[in-house]
Amino acid sequence: MKPYILFPFAAAALMSLLACGQSQPEVVDNKAPDPIAEQAAMATPVALPPSVKDSRSYRCKDNSIIYVDFLADDKSANLRMEKMGAPTTLKAEAPGGPYKLDGYELVGHGTSVTATIPGKGTQACKA
Repeated sequence: MKPYILFPFAAAALMSLLACGQSQPEVVDNKAPDPIAEQAAMATPVALPPSVKDSRSYRCKDNSIIYVDFLADDKSANLRMEKMGAPTTLKAEAPGGPYKLDGYELVGHGTSVTATIPGKGTQACKA
């Protein structure tokens, strides 16, 4: 190969490298003002709900089944009458106390509980 054929290619490569160094990077400023930034800064912190600590199904004296999720804060329990039903969140005043809400009451945890359910009364239930 003749060296004079390579000169045009070398010159083109050198010119393209020199052209890259001469241009400045384009600065894009897309910092639009946030319309709710002040409200967000003054808002109270959001607390995440407690996670499920224990989940059990219980068979009660009347042969019905209840589903209970005991939450990690030890002061909340979700009670469901059907496996995929909507939960009723019961709260205790202190950890280990009875969970209550509007006529519902759940006492105990682990393998046996006593459940009071509106329309069904109070009954013992076992896991």
